[in-house]
Amino acid sequence: MTAPPGIAEMLVARGLADDPAALVFTPLTGGVSSDIWHVTGGPVAVCVKRARPQLAVAAIWMAPVERNHYEAEFLRVAGAEIPGLAPDLLAEDRELGLIVLPYLDPGRWQLWKPQLLAGQVNVEVARNVGLHLGRLARATRDRPDLARRFDTSALFHDLRLDPYLLECARKHPDMADRLTGLADGTAARREALVHGDVSPKNIMVSADATAIILDAEAAWYGDPAFDLAFVLNHLLLKAVYRPEAAAPLRRAMAALLDGRAASDAPEAVAAVQDRATALLPGLLLARVDGKSPVEYLIDPNAQATVRNVARRFLVTPAAHPLEIAAALSGGTA
Repeated sequence: MTAPPGIAEMLVARGLADDPAALVFTPLTGGVSSDIWHVTGGPVAVCVKRARPQLAVAAIWMAPVERNHYEAEFLRVAGAEIPGLAPDLLAEDRELGLIVLPYLDPGRWQLWKPQLLAGQVNVEVARNVGLHLGRLARATRDRPDLARRFDTSALFHDLRLDPYLLECARKHPDMADRLTGLADGTAARREALVHGDVSPKNIMVSADATAIILDAEAAWYGDPAFDLAFVLNHLLLKAVYRPEAAAPLRRAMAALLDGRAASDAPEAVAAVQDRATALLPGLLLARVDGKSPVEYLIDPNAQATVRNVARRFLVTPAAHPLEIAAALSGGTA
């Protein structure tokens, strides 16, 4: 495909390519928030990522494109303080609104999401994701420098709180107080650096269960419970889609919680898990009734199970995430 204007020249200027005419740009599919190209023809293959002003979902969902810069900032912090959590940042061009990342060889790296959707559950991957989340919170907790650097509350509201929790409050007015309370409580906390999109579609895994977390566009200095709840929510949803894999998915949830607890500061673990447990039913409801419903849960009965269980735990909060998992597996509401 023809190179988008200015990008080939930028790659040459940053020393990532020699001849702009030799570069081949191949669009990569699957994301809703960015245009991404796999670029070959230079010394090494790279990915170029540019944020879209309107996300590719059915609902109208606009978001500021400066989120690309905060992803770059997240990658800088991760590279310096939490090595192995995220890919390296090769370059950023704020004028063009893009970042450049290494291309992860599909011969080694696979997305976690298709594996889970196929019912293939590697518990060690989940544990390693949990270890990453605990390390991220521990390394960045109570850091005024990062709080200033990631003062992105408005962006986080546009990308996460409004399209997920507040959209559900609009659609479920009888639950509005509870959902807005979750959103307000999350927004008010300034504790540690948050990735904001810890989803299996953004986690690359290798055969030895190594995990790398991609796509930090929603990075925010706030409540680390959000990241924990966000990824646990996806494991809950996969268990609804693949009921035969519900037991290994519960084991994966337990391993993720154990990994996170092992790598965070011990005095912070219980409070973060409690807030994540409280957030889970709101996020669960959001993936059937928010602005970005999961595309694979199309069975009305499965949607109803998710909706009913989510509403139940909004009214009577669970004591532990696995209590919600058990309710979903039993189909009780």
